[in-house]
Amino acid sequence: MLEYKGYVGTVEPDEGAFIGRVVGLRDVITFEGETYREVEQAFRDSIDDYLAFCAERGEQPDRTFKGRIPLRLTPEVHRRAAARAEAEGLSLNQWIAKRIEAAVARP
Repeated sequence: MLEYKGYVGTVEPDEGAFIGRVVGLRDVITFEGETYREVEQAFRDSIDDYLAFCAERGEQPDRTFKGRIPLRLTPEVHRRAAARAEAEGLSLNQWIAKRIEAAVARP
């Protein structure tokens, strides 16, 4: 994975080259290169081009993950999670964030 200016790209090998895509956007941004260094530079160039294109058009660029997750739970699960959070001295939001961080830290 690559990161640049708040954008995240994924890279995959493809017949002797690398192809990539910026994830988490409605807009489609792709890039490619023959070496990792080339694909990394192509990723940055693609982000810069995208931002310049949006600026020229007077549009706000799409942003990747804003850190907000709409979450729907059953009332019973909501109650139990809130109780666990309170028992640990955390807000429900902090408790959920802590659980997600632990889950994504695992390989």
